[in-house]
Amino acid sequence: MKIKEVRELSTKEIEERIDAEIASLNQKKINHSISPLDNPAQIKEQRKTVARLKTELHQRVQNNK
Repeated sequence: MKIKEVRELSTKEIEERIDAEIASLNQKKINHSISPLDNPAQIKEQRKTVARLKTELHQRVQNNK
């Protein structure tokens, strides 16, 4: 997910998306520890997506204060 796509989401959607992405990331990590993923770079990309979402959410909170 690109930053441009993140900025188009509402704050509520970002919060929901963060929860979903973290749950998915944790599941991928568990699956990867049991049997290696075909593309382990997916974990890295998903971590970056979570970071982008959290960064945008934090910026919105700071701007509203």
